[in-house]
Amino acid sequence: MPSITRVLETALYADDLPRTLAFYRDVLGLSVMSAGPRLASLDAGQGSVLLLFQRGATADGLRFDSGWIPPHDGSGPAHFAFAIPAGEFDDWASRLESNGVPIESRVPWSAGGRSLYFRDPDGHSVELATPGVWPNY
Repeated sequence: MPSITRVLETALYADDLPRTLAFYRDVLGLSVMSAGPRLASLDAGQGSVLLLFQRGATADGLRFDSGWIPPHDGSGPAHFAFAIPAGEFDDWASRLESNGVPIESRVPWSAGGRSLYFRDPDGHSVELATPGVWPNY
């Protein structure tokens, strides 16, 4: 069986791409790798990429000189998690609060991990998770 080594990209769809890009860049500190009117890509750490698409802008797919990206889009709130070091949990809670981002939930997990849940400007559920949330993390 061929192997899968990790999730490379996570895609979210934004109603206001510049606003959502600013949130992930300014509040969460992700580095912008590219940005345009339909797509922004951010470095989400350790070779992971967060893709932010303007909602509806990819519904027809994209043809370019070397290929074709099939259509995709999404609606409603999605969920994903960023991995954080255990020792930075409280620092992240303080950073979110100082940036006016309400923390929706704090969860201590049975294996010792902890999670912070909050919403991005498009209502997506974002989680910051320490080691001990999953058996493989």
